[in-house]
Amino acid sequence: MNVAQPDVSVIIGAYDAMPYLAECLDSVTAQTIDPARVEVVAVDDGSTDGTGAFLDEFAARAPMPVTVIHQDNSGGPSGPRNIGLDKAAGRYVFFLDADDRLGPEALARMVAMADRNGTDVVLGRVEGVNRTAPKTMWGRNLERTDVFSSRIKFALSAQKLFRRALLDRHGMRFDESLWTGEDALFTMEAYLRADGVSVVADHTCYYLVGRDDGKQVTKNGSYTLRFDSARALAGLIADMVPPGERRDALMVRPFLITLLPQFGPRFLKDDEAVRRHKFELARPLLEAYWTPEAARRLRVEERLRLHLVAAGRPELLVDVLEFMKAKRQPKAVLERRGTRVHLAYPHFRSARAGIPDAVYRAEPREARAVDGYREGGGTGLWRRAAGTVRRVAGRARRLVVAGPRRVAGTVRRARPARR
Repeated sequence: MNVAQPDVSVIIGAYDAMPYLAECLDSVTAQTIDPARVEVVAVDDGSTDGTGAFLDEFAARAPMPVTVIHQDNSGGPSGPRNIGLDKAAGRYVFFLDADDRLGPEALARMVAMADRNGTDVVLGRVEGVNRTAPKTMWGRNLERTDVFSSRIKFALSAQKLFRRALLDRHGMRFDESLWTGEDALFTMEAYLRADGVSVVADHTCYYLVGRDDGKQVTKNGSYTLRFDSARALAGLIADMVPPGERRDALMVRPFLITLLPQFGPRFLKDDEAVRRHKFELARPLLEAYWTPEAARRLRVEERLRLHLVAAGRPELLVDVLEFMKAKRQPKAVLERRGTRVHLAYPHFRSARAGIPDAVYRAEPREARAVDGYREGGGTGLWRRAAGTVRRVAGRARRLVVAGPRRVAGTVRRARPARR
């Protein structure tokens, strides 16, 4: 290895980041790793609040090499990150947002983890400051894992340590056509291409800071951008993972995190035109990727909402959302000596609605909270129900295409599915 090569390039894209940028840069200089092993590549993306001048001043006093690039505003985080990545010389790169900060020892611990295990991506524990942060993957350190064997698919932000050779080998860059979710696309591709992923769970490596002015990019933009993001991520997964359980496991991420919130409480506030548009945007995604196996991995209320979207039933979805808004709890219906549990959300076993029982059936992880439940036999039940769910979903899609009048008439004639 060339001794002059830094171990890690910290890439910072900054747009009107004051005063948060000061703490961000302080967290870089406070790192315990030898400054000679680090370089900073900072891209001022057309700031108007003194961010550019502050970066220049930092470059003059920093203990490690700093490159500052000034450019016109690009409109999003992808452009600055790509510019920084093109300039990076380190064995690894770390993308640091200008309003966030590194935890003490973060770079040293993550580089050591990657070197020790030969892994291509390292996740460091994240904590939120006036923001929520992912929580489910920090139970213990993972020296070597992958996206199928862990919960890292729910941590797709760009704030990771990436081996630069991996990115260069596959020509990986952030998609500048996306205004949100570009980091999810980049990180999922890295997970799928990586020769192993590590997790530093016992030390906070990154502080995700909520800005008082609310200018985080993820909080801004039209709802259509979220559908663009879901479409891109689902398409990437489909391109890289053959159909089957592994693909379905990953599809839970765009369904649950990106798509489902569009059919949550905010849907009740949408006007009719927006509601129709959301259904139209969701339909191709559900037609292509919504499978019984993917549905099985969701909780009942999540599965029910997406089933109603797939079936083109906004009026029934509103009933479910009103039920949830009122904080009502569904009745648990135990059958087969307590080994089968249905959660009776609105329209359970309604002849008018015709929703299959399988949609309301609780998987063991959810059923265990029900008094009287006895675990056993759930997998076989879902396998037998899968054909019914697939047939109902396919019929619903055909009816939606045929028109709402035909749908309504067919539903009135439909008999409830009971198993």
